[in-house]
Amino acid sequence: MQTPLKINKRHKMNVNKILSKILLLTLCSFNIAILPAQDNVIDRVEWVVGDKAILRSDIESAIDFWVEQDRRFEGDPYCVVGEDLAVQQLFIHQAGIDSIEVGEMDVMRQVDAQMERSLARAGSKEKLEEYLEMSTTSIREMYYEFFKNRMLTEKVRGKIIGNQNISPAQVRKFYKNLPEDSIPYMPMQVEVQIITQKPETEIEEIERIKSELREYAERVNNGEASFSTLALLYSEDKGSARMGGELSFLGRGQLAPEFAAVAFNLTDPNKVSKIVETEFGYHIIQLIEKRGDRIKVRHILRKPQVSEKSITRMMARLDSIKEDIDSARFTFEEGAAVISHDKDTRNNNGVMFFNREEDGTTSSKFRLQDLPVEIASVVEGMKVGEVSKPFVMERDNGTTVCAIVKLKSRTESHKANMRDDYEYLKELYAGKMGEEKVMRWIKEKQKTTFVRINREYRNSKFVYPDWNFYDAE
Repeated sequence: MQTPLKINKRHKMNVNKILSKILLLTLCSFNIAILPAQDNVIDRVEWVVGDKAILRSDIESAIDFWVEQDRRFEGDPYCVVGEDLAVQQLFIHQAGIDSIEVGEMDVMRQVDAQMERSLARAGSKEKLEEYLEMSTTSIREMYYEFFKNRMLTEKVRGKIIGNQNISPAQVRKFYKNLPEDSIPYMPMQVEVQIITQKPETEIEEIERIKSELREYAERVNNGEASFSTLALLYSEDKGSARMGGELSFLGRGQLAPEFAAVAFNLTDPNKVSKIVETEFGYHIIQLIEKRGDRIKVRHILRKPQVSEKSITRMMARLDSIKEDIDSARFTFEEGAAVISHDKDTRNNNGVMFFNREEDGTTSSKFRLQDLPVEIASVVEGMKVGEVSKPFVMERDNGTTVCAIVKLKSRTESHKANMRDDYEYLKELYAGKMGEEKVMRWIKEKQKTTFVRINREYRNSKFVYPDWNFYDAE
């Protein structure tokens, strides 16, 4: 999917798995009934944590989904899920006490990304509404509440954990005390360098795309068609096309600079912008609403197609570059700095990096499954130091490029050790220490927080057994 949003390199993940995980968390985090309540079942309050009630329908929604996902519960599912929701409320309550807030735009970015994944999985807006038995507006509100609560929880957890100054001696002791069967098994990891060349698009193809966009704009401006209908039919940004080309409220910094420059200058919602070129292709834009420093627009994206002739020409150029590197006329690193069109790597000797989602750090060591599939299939059979033959791949922004790669290093799968995996073991130890801090915090909060629970669950086996139950008056 290509939008004018600025994007970072992302992992190519299975959409169904992503959606399942998000829905699972969503259903377990909401204090509203997401799925329809069963017939003839009267809803009731099962927990009260502070001033927040957790309803039976909240718990049933999560249980129904977990059963569908074949999750097995240890103990009474109502007890397990009810406690999950109760613990979350401790974090949300603390966020209110500490005046911890999350940015509206940060939440909306998460909502938009999830909506795109949900729509892609369902196939259309209508099918998604039918599947969840909710309107699109209600679905977005549901996701908004979930992501807001999750981000608040993470901020509170971060404050609880604080800065951790971990020494090599602590990591060494942690590793030494790990039972043999608990030492993590490290998958094979590779470091990859890349040189890309973007095939040129013929002028005739660009003019064809611009002509079509001019026609769309004219039809809208003349009242012959709605922008939304044309976006649904013709836009190549499939995520927003399903919504009639509509994007959520965004700030200038979240948009490609060329797109933002035109979008923020629009004043008449009934008119269509001039054609805008970005790294994603060519756009026309229609204003929906402005709110301060944020804007909501519709857009239609069209991408010129690269001809086979142009690709063949660029593959030949890269083949020649590979020969020069193999013949030591210049190094791969020099080629990456001077020749490569890849702006993310050419200032770093061509070395590819990715962002770790769990801690926000970057790493050059990829598991094969975390690489773009075209690169992974090439690298898998290569020797360290070898330069690949040219190949064609699609970048995250949807553009087609030709590339060669060099395998910089390979670390075979192995049990973690201090020499090769110190940083990973340090993160593992930090995570363990952080979780222990959070657990101690939860236990302290249990002593001071008003909690009421239906009597039938009081003898259940809880993860945190020290709930200070109060009887109803």
